[in-house]
Amino acid sequence: MQKLRGTIATLAFVAGFGTLVCGMPAALAEDASAEATYKDIEQTLGSVPGMFKVFPEIGIAGAWAEFKSVQLNPGTALDGKTKELLGLAVAAQIPCEYCVYFHTAAAKLNGATDEEIREAVAMAAIVRHWSTVLNGMQVDPATFRQETDAVLARAAETAKASAK
Repeated sequence: MQKLRGTIATLAFVAGFGTLVCGMPAALAEDASAEATYKDIEQTLGSVPGMFKVFPEIGIAGAWAEFKSVQLNPGTALDGKTKELLGLAVAAQIPCEYCVYFHTAAAKLNGATDEEIREAVAMAAIVRHWSTVLNGMQVDPATFRQETDAVLARAAETAKASAK
């Protein structure tokens, strides 16, 4: 139920109203014209936002299918809140002011707290920091993997011991 509520909240944010129709209809898959795609976008979201209108018509069917089958799909492995927090973390790194705005609002509608939003952005910054260090210092990838595996094995052993 929580997963469904989160997806509905995402749709409510995007459309203001409307219901989710999972997957691309067979008719749309067969007729991947821009016109059919725009009709499906409007049916799903209640309107066709400008971001879809500016996309090249030749590729809009594929772009919409990807967006709808992952981001708007309640049947994926990640729930709506997690997807939106990931989107926010990536958006902060690109950086994309449009994406930061959208994913922050969508994360909140999917139940994310202000603290979770701050933590997602902080994690993005931490990953970027250490990526810069590792790449800039040309740390040996094989050594890094060995060290990571050893640290994680110890963490797993510690967690197992403390659970007893």
